[in-house]
Amino acid sequence: MEYAKEVSRMITVERCFIHGPAPIPQEGRFTTVKRVEEISGFSHSVGTCGLKQGACKLSLNIKEGIIQEALIEVIGCTGMTQSAAMAAEILPGKTLLEALNTDLVCDAINVAMREYFLAMAYGRTQTAYSQGGLTIGAGLEDLGAGMRSQVGTCYGTLAKGPRYLELTEGYISRIALDGKDRIIGYKYVNIGKMMEYIEDDIPAEEALQMATGTYGRYNEAVRVIDPRKR
Repeated sequence: MEYAKEVSRMITVERCFIHGPAPIPQEGRFTTVKRVEEISGFSHSVGTCGLKQGACKLSLNIKEGIIQEALIEVIGCTGMTQSAAMAAEILPGKTLLEALNTDLVCDAINVAMREYFLAMAYGRTQTAYSQGGLTIGAGLEDLGAGMRSQVGTCYGTLAKGPRYLELTEGYISRIALDGKDRIIGYKYVNIGKMMEYIEDDIPAEEALQMATGTYGRYNEAVRVIDPRKR
């Protein structure tokens, strides 16, 4: 190791005490982390690309520094869906440090990975105080019935007002209006449930009816419109 001549001329002054890293909460324990393989936990992070055109929610379950489970949810850009498919193959089995230094193609996913690393390094995770953390498969619980991301898509203009297109219940097929043309409810199709019914050999038309429901005061509507056409 080379030292500048200014440093070489200096005498050695001993430090009184060498402080180690501050302990962080991990899966119900306070631990001092010096190596990446000492990091465990389950949590989430969000990243956006440089143009803010798309966003990624990243959920990872890490045990002893190794990614055991990865859930990658993206929205806003067609290309990032392919990047998410690649990340689902790339991330499991890598250490947290390897994943941080892996090109995950999509900037939004890369940024989410960076933010996730910071959260883990500082012990700001969902399982900081959960004894033993969460089992592998916990990421799927975020998806709920039908294994679909929780997506909200709503659109509005000053001239024509709001349109609900997709909410947590599913695809919005109709919105209900009162006498003053205000939204008072909607009809939805839970696509995840519908596909499960079809997989169980239920005819598509019947599956559609079984997966359809309403919310709010839908039955009190003065008129009902298709939010995508009207």
